[in-house]
Amino acid sequence: MSRGPYSQLPKSSFWKSGVALSSPLFIKDLYKKKFVISACDRIAVAGSCFAQHISKQLKAKGFNYLDEELPPIGLHQSLFSHYGYSIYSARYGNIYTIKQLKQLAEEASGLWAPKNYIWEKHDRYYDALRPSIEPCGYATKDEVIRDRQFHLQRVKEMFTNADVFLFTLGLTESWMDKESGTIYPLAPGVIAGKFEPDLYRFYNTSFSEAMSDFLLFQNALLHLRCESKLSMRIVLTVSPVPLTATASSQHALKANTYSKSVLRALAGELYERNSHID
Repeated sequence: MSRGPYSQLPKSSFWKSGVALSSPLFIKDLYKKKFVISACDRIAVAGSCFAQHISKQLKAKGFNYLDEELPPIGLHQSLFSHYGYSIYSARYGNIYTIKQLKQLAEEASGLWAPKNYIWEKHDRYYDALRPSIEPCGYATKDEVIRDRQFHLQRVKEMFTNADVFLFTLGLTESWMDKESGTIYPLAPGVIAGKFEPDLYRFYNTSFSEAMSDFLLFQNALLHLRCESKLSMRIVLTVSPVPLTATASSQHALKANTYSKSVLRALAGELYERNSHID
């Protein structure tokens, strides 16, 4: 009697034995790493708020964690995170979307420049691409520009020096400057600036566009690192944290399901296509 193609498969291949009868805290063979990260590998981290927990664990467990934008001498350690230091590998704050990540890499490599990225509130000025890193804002627009130029140099160093880049995919939803296409991590008016429907619009990325944005992000890395083939290894995770609110006109549950499904499908597709992505 011939056996079917499923007869010799391990228990993990079947829902009943691999999932239903297993403790949700001890599911075996759920993940098999694609490559080894050694103690010498320089690891950079970015992404949505969940990536902060990954950064903390990497530092606590003694990995070679890159922090290219260190806090200034004299700033007390208790204020580091308040001003956006020592959270990620550079002082960019939360990067929620692939489009935002692509934008940062292209800006650091000189392939693109943002527009309308200085917001105002109570006669203070904010970098709209990382509005939370200076809680009280800057005194002048020139200060915003100078600090951003310094920041981009540190980002460039991070992308150039990292052996492993770990990115947490957070959302597909974002806000965009209509004229330039500049993407913001937060809606105008939340921290600074003013929401004006004629200037800004809600934007929700599709799977195909997210894939295109990721490939453009990798092209920017190649440009920065002067490589024909990317030697940096990339680890992608999808944040389990749901979106706080949606401007999509959909129910928050439906909007969150769409966002996480697109990002998980993206991570899976990139994993299957690329030996350097896990």
